[in-house]
Amino acid sequence: MANSRLPIALAIVVGVALLVVAGVYFAEPAKSLPSFFPGHSATATTHHIKHAIVSIAVAAALFVFAWFASGPRRDTAAR
Repeated sequence: MANSRLPIALAIVVGVALLVVAGVYFAEPAKSLPSFFPGHSATATTHHIKHAIVSIAVAAALFVFAWFASGPRRDTAAR
């Protein structure tokens, strides 16, 4: 039982982290992003809105996975 909860917990943690990353992409221009973020440029002053939208979409997909994976188990022996 505990082994089946590990992917759910991991999906939730990664989803929350991606929401934080999306917030950074929305809030900071490209020159202010951490250097390990994709899209960091020392001279650019634009925001990476597409990166933020993709981060939100992947986070939503992970939350949907966690929601469906944590649902009740269907008993196939009862049929």
